[in-house]
Amino acid sequence: MECCGRLPNTCNISFEFVEGESILLSLDAEGICASTGRPVSSGSLEPSHVLLAMDSHPTTAQGSIRFSLSLYNTEEEIDLVLEKLPPSSSD
Repeated sequence: MECCGRLPNTCNISFEFVEGESILLSLDAEGICASTGRPVSSGSLEPSHVLLAMDSHPTTAQGSIRFSLSLYNTEEEIDLVLEKLPPSSSD
């Protein structure tokens, strides 16, 4: 398998016009752990400078959340995340 320039166990998902922190609170209530696209230590409400440098629109970068998986995650856990995530605008 050829590498595409990212970590194979990390997935960043962005939602336009939705604050990443509010998504995290909703997921946490369901027992799902994730993080925002911003470094935890920053304490900033600004979008991630990395996502902005990758040409993400600020309203999309602001709604960014990141999942890190391990070999201990199950298909059922991933299905739960997909069930609990906000629906896409096409739904």
